[in-house]
Amino acid sequence: MLGAIGLDEGQESAYRVLVALGAAEVPDLAHRLTLPVPQTERALRHLERHGLAAQSSARPGRWVAAPPGVALEALLTRQRHGLEQAELAASLLAQEYRAEAVEPAVHDLVEVVQGASAVAHRFHQIRLGAQKEVCALVSGRPQGVTRTDDEAEDRAPVRGVDHRVVIEREVLTLPSGIREVSTALARGEQVRVTAQVPAALVIADRTLAMVPLTARGAEPAALVVHASGLLESLAGLFEAVWRESLPLRLGAGGSPEESGAVPDGTDLEILSLLLAGMTDASVAKHLELGLRTVQRRVKGLMEAAGVTTRLQLGWHAYERGWVAR
Repeated sequence: MLGAIGLDEGQESAYRVLVALGAAEVPDLAHRLTLPVPQTERALRHLERHGLAAQSSARPGRWVAAPPGVALEALLTRQRHGLEQAELAASLLAQEYRAEAVEPAVHDLVEVVQGASAVAHRFHQIRLGAQKEVCALVSGRPQGVTRTDDEAEDRAPVRGVDHRVVIEREVLTLPSGIREVSTALARGEQVRVTAQVPAALVIADRTLAMVPLTARGAEPAALVVHASGLLESLAGLFEAVWRESLPLRLGAGGSPEESGAVPDGTDLEILSLLLAGMTDASVAKHLELGLRTVQRRVKGLMEAAGVTTRLQLGWHAYERGWVAR
């Protein structure tokens, strides 16, 4: 918990024990921490440099804890000041960058990132740096682009960043595909599905984009594209795919605009996945239902809609507002 002020786990433990005891000899403290004496001494020296502990002037070899209310507040104040200075420096650098980048050189418009770690790190930078909107095309093949961690995504709705995502149908067949898509929808993301995306892609605020450069099995590499004609073309590609893709609806959210027979949440999930191109068997597997249960529910939907074919059911579902347009 105190890592933000420069303490590692061992140093924090030493300070906590010292606070609880008020004062202690090095051997006794080492015994309580189950650490070697030299390592305990190093931790105490580190605490001393941070003003969290001091050697007793009356009893050599005895260490006394500094009052947390005073010592920690001083460190936190110093940390806040450092962050304020860093924010100011970042703002000045951003202004300088914008001033110098009015007419950037051609080689500054794109950058190549190589290696799985570097690609993932750059991708998270782009996502976390978005202020308004993130648009993404997600392939069913892992490429290091458009696959994100929960922490980064969970922060986005809090920051007011909109997400529009188009996924390949293959994503829904992956072991965790349905769960990940459901989580994204629950976060407020707009998700659509298509048979195949032309390329994995992520665009942040229409000012920065990232696309993979390597095929499956090769060392991950990606191209980062800055504001340019190329970026505008990538944005146009996303919008074209978005327009032609089918909105995906999972869960029980939403209200049909229809009186009379109303599909429940499970019916709507089945209907949405079928319209996305999945088979009855695939839907049954991913929703953990029996195949006959899925088929029975589809038959019930057809009876409620007064239709005789699944094609008619799809049209009726759109007309009645059972699935998003």
